[in-house]
Amino acid sequence: MSNILIIKHGSLGDLIQANGAIKDIKNFYPNRKVFLLTTQPYSIFMSECPYLDGVLIDKRLPRWNLFYLNNLKKTLSKYDFSKVFDLQNSGRTKFYKRFIIKNVEWSSTETALEPGQRKSDFDKDPVLDRMEIQLKKSGIETEFTKNIDLSWAVENASHLVKKYTNREYILLFPFCSPKLKNKKWPYYKELIQKLKQEFKNKYSVLLAPGPNEIEEANELNAKVVLENNEYVSLKTLVSLIHKAKLIIANDTGPAHIASHLDKKGLVLFGSHTSAKKVSIENFNFKAISVDNLKDLDVNTVLKEAKAKLD
Repeated sequence: MSNILIIKHGSLGDLIQANGAIKDIKNFYPNRKVFLLTTQPYSIFMSECPYLDGVLIDKRLPRWNLFYLNNLKKTLSKYDFSKVFDLQNSGRTKFYKRFIIKNVEWSSTETALEPGQRKSDFDKDPVLDRMEIQLKKSGIETEFTKNIDLSWAVENASHLVKKYTNREYILLFPFCSPKLKNKKWPYYKELIQKLKQEFKNKYSVLLAPGPNEIEEANELNAKVVLENNEYVSLKTLVSLIHKAKLIIANDTGPAHIASHLDKKGLVLFGSHTSAKKVSIENFNFKAISVDNLKDLDVNTVLKEAKAKLD
């Protein structure tokens, strides 16, 4: 029997948001094997997802690397895929459709467009709305696409929490990709100081840095959660977020995790995009949006944080 392929390379936030769609696709094809094509940083994490039967790694090497592309084509051809759900909808995956995974039924943004609708207009809609439309165009019922269930990724991290605090904690994510510095609010160090003054012994303030973020975290005067002196795994990260009393983050992957775990929290947005477009807000998890993150003062964030904790 033929198999199903889902393509979602990343980033972390995008992959988290695709979890509901992945579950709906698997539910629609209960007797087919469903595979995910993603990148190395997310392969171990997603290999534990119960809605997938396997994870394939795409190194995303340059398209002029014909040797790599030919090997990728040979690898994918072994799985006899009858349908591809392109949830990445990038120039690379469009290239794959033409040259790497040919003659296969393909679901993408292009198959979701209404007659006369332009992709540039479609892409302005909220990401989960777009994903839902794409799946519905393939006849799939979308029970979870906009109701993402991350319970599979929550494990017992109490041993790690006890190492860093003996009380409830506020978890901050002051980081962002070096390529996306416009997403970064610059006043976390001052916020940490004010949170400590405000809540004293009631809450601890913790940081959970990712790859290449440990040095930066150590400069912020908060407890830095590490496992064996290294950044924590993605499942541990999800579990730390799940147990936190409050999350404050830039528009990054951990903010999306917090949102879909329905945690109380704040995500800080500049003009790079909108909270609506990235489908990140809910009743408990709210965005503070400004034109320039440098203009968002600490007291405003502190006031909103206190309101969330009341």
